[in-house]
Amino acid sequence: MRLLIIGVLDGHIGQASRIARGRGAQVLQANRIDAGLEILRSGRGADLVLIDVRLEVAALIRSLDTERIAVPVVACGVGSDTQAAVAAIKAGAKEYLPLPPDPELIAAVLAAVSAEDHAIIHRDPRMAAVLAFADRIAASDASVLVTGASGTGKELMARYLHAGSRRAERRFVGVNCAAIPENLLESELFGHEKGAFTGAVARRIGRFEEASGGTLLLDEISEMEPRLQAKLLRAIQEREIDRVGGVQPVRVDVRIIATSNRDLQAAVAEGAFRADLYFRLNVVTLNIPSLAERPADIDVLARHFIDKYAAANGVPVPVLSPEARQLLNVYPWPGNVRELENAMHRAVLLADHGRVDSDAIVLDGRTQQAAAGSGVRQPDPVGAGSGPHPLVGHKVADVERTLIIDTLEHCFGNRTHAANILGISIRTLRNKLRQYAAEGFAVPMPGGGERPPVQAR
Repeated sequence: MRLLIIGVLDGHIGQASRIARGRGAQVLQANRIDAGLEILRSGRGADLVLIDVRLEVAALIRSLDTERIAVPVVACGVGSDTQAAVAAIKAGAKEYLPLPPDPELIAAVLAAVSAEDHAIIHRDPRMAAVLAFADRIAASDASVLVTGASGTGKELMARYLHAGSRRAERRFVGVNCAAIPENLLESELFGHEKGAFTGAVARRIGRFEEASGGTLLLDEISEMEPRLQAKLLRAIQEREIDRVGGVQPVRVDVRIIATSNRDLQAAVAEGAFRADLYFRLNVVTLNIPSLAERPADIDVLARHFIDKYAAANGVPVPVLSPEARQLLNVYPWPGNVRELENAMHRAVLLADHGRVDSDAIVLDGRTQQAAAGSGVRQPDPVGAGSGPHPLVGHKVADVERTLIIDTLEHCFGNRTHAANILGISIRTLRNKLRQYAAEGFAVPMPGGGERPPVQAR
């Protein structure tokens, strides 16, 4: 976890820096915004920027947007400075961290940004076999394609491979190809020269150069546009990249690990993914089974997440009742480990008298105590029952909109997770959401908030 602090390291901000270092973060510091931007452009990079709210937070975020530098920003300041806190959030800061700093709150912010818990918890023989195979290939420099459904732990596996490689002491740099718009992704990967486009006020080092000597994760690579696929292929083949606006190639030395939750062979057959790039990436394929395919992991993961979130929330570790455990084991887990983690986080918050009972297990948007029997109720098939199906009489577009928005709410606004559950690309989902917002419908935002409608319904 690389943390860049922008502000003078005295008093509370200096204390925040020491706490972050104590939690394992690598901390860089700049007194001024322009100096902080120079650090980000130089390739030293950061996974999170913490800025003193007394500085021009809005100016920093405008510069990051203009220069196409994708990094989350958290503002910090004394707790009583509410107006500055509101202004920072409105300007685009992801969070506001009150000072003096609370060690657990800083740890929670770092964990939320960096997903610092990289242990692969397992008990099922199928997962043990996957890890044994990963151990055999980790030390090589071969490209690896990690496949599996959304939420199975593909990024964790990529970090596991890096930790077992000869590059383990060098950087692991990840890029989510689905989360970054196409016009930003090229600069994010390859960097740019000063004047390459409007707003390129200085040279910026891209992720390839940041990761040189280490490992570069290309997360959800199936969402990359064909034009960038061609440039990526050349970078992998020639071990050199061209910055946007550059005239001289730059040598790089990276190991590529790519992930996909889609069938890339099918994407190649459809013409949506380059065959030559697929074969370059697919030197070794490592498939992570879904949680339903490794049922012995459910109980051990549930207990792990209960321990984790009890500690994070400062509450005693609750006991998982046999009835609750049974519900967990019969549920199909379409969202895999990520969905189980969210469910256990909620269960810790809803636990009563130190016990997680069935009414604390919220799956598929409702408490499972309301489900009939010990299993999970499935939707009634079309034509079942004596009356017409509830969907009869509704327009297809209305049903589709309801399904998409409800699924997004279920995923707490996570676009990638929702797209995978719906079986559509992230790009299609984004287009639909833009359409719905323009039509006046409230669209769930990441973290559970809502983007207000553009116009009244």
